[in-house]
Amino acid sequence: MDFEYTPKVKDMQERLLAFMDEHIYPNEARFFAEIAENRAKGNAWVPTQIVEELKPKAKAAGLWNLFLPKSTRAPQGLSNLEYAPLCEIMGRVPFAAEIFNCSAPDTGNMETLERYASENLKDEWLEPLLRGEIRSAFLMTEPDVASSDATNIECEIRRDGNDYVINGRKWWSSGAGDPRCAVYIVMGKTNPDAGRHEQQSMIVVPANAPGITVVRALSVFGYDDAPHGHMEVLLKNVRVPAENILLGEGRGFEIAQGRLGPGRIHHCMRTIGIAERALELMCHRLNTRVAFGREVARQTVWQERVAESRCMIEQARLLTLKAAYMMDTVGNKVAKAEIAMIKIVAPQMACQIIDWAIQAHGGGGVSQDFPLAYAYAHQRTLRLADGPDEVHRNSLAKLELAKQLALPGEVDMPITRGS
Repeated sequence: MDFEYTPKVKDMQERLLAFMDEHIYPNEARFFAEIAENRAKGNAWVPTQIVEELKPKAKAAGLWNLFLPKSTRAPQGLSNLEYAPLCEIMGRVPFAAEIFNCSAPDTGNMETLERYASENLKDEWLEPLLRGEIRSAFLMTEPDVASSDATNIECEIRRDGNDYVINGRKWWSSGAGDPRCAVYIVMGKTNPDAGRHEQQSMIVVPANAPGITVVRALSVFGYDDAPHGHMEVLLKNVRVPAENILLGEGRGFEIAQGRLGPGRIHHCMRTIGIAERALELMCHRLNTRVAFGREVARQTVWQERVAESRCMIEQARLLTLKAAYMMDTVGNKVAKAEIAMIKIVAPQMACQIIDWAIQAHGGGGVSQDFPLAYAYAHQRTLRLADGPDEVHRNSLAKLELAKQLALPGEVDMPITRGS
């Protein structure tokens, strides 16, 4: 494996870093100020002007739709390995990815439509998503079941003539609060009597279809993430054309596995970016604060934490690059162990480093004056999103146990005790 970035990627890194320095870091305060102003006016669910102003600049800079590999509709899309260092840079600021049309859940939904939708559905929904004209949501998780096991999903998708009728309640539907959200991809059951992994299907649902109610926004440690949001959504007798089903009935679990692999690694790429930024903020704080007669950076406890942070970031980055390389070369299915590993490792790594950075900032660390509290809330959520740690550990353990059983001559090896 050669993780040396190609000249093309190095050039894009330079352009993206320059874009961040010129347009994004200077506008962080404005982004949150706009949201606060909208909230004070009585409606926080309004797209921010700064993001909309910067999107054309990102397009002009050739930094648009970089996430989607092997698509004739987005020829600028990169491989997973090429995209990793760029996604990491975007991850340093919470709203940056949207400016480049590389933010979740739109990226996962666009990849799903590209892989599994009919050409008509691609024309209707994928094209405006690729142009950044609309946004989308993915409706999978449900409040009444343990959705970490997707076979528990109860949302009903019932065939009725030339239509499907959908009834169910979803939550943590990220993006459904955005007024630009025009389309949902919904996972539900079409046949509860089929095999355990053949009961589920996915269907494309217009967000304005009759019978859809966005019930409420769910907060994450008090943050509502407006204007994006994580919503509870009720679907009551929602009727959509039968051709909106993806691949056909019973293929939902298969599609979910294809969709969540890239989504998981994109989260991990961005996670490394915010961990790097947290370490930078921590070092700056330690170098500029004096306590008990000397710079805090000279205290060995903080030197140990800084050193450990650097080791943790580098380990996570290398594992992310390995997973990306394998996804590109042998496919997501073969790379499932590596995807599970990085999904376990990266958010925990970031949570620890951000926690140390908060501690280094004292009271300021938990305030709105620094991006650390918001970053921690997001990273802690990622230990649940796209599958909780426990599920990924369980899957990884099963793969490892099966691999060891398959090794010839290993089963009856004696266990020896050292002297």
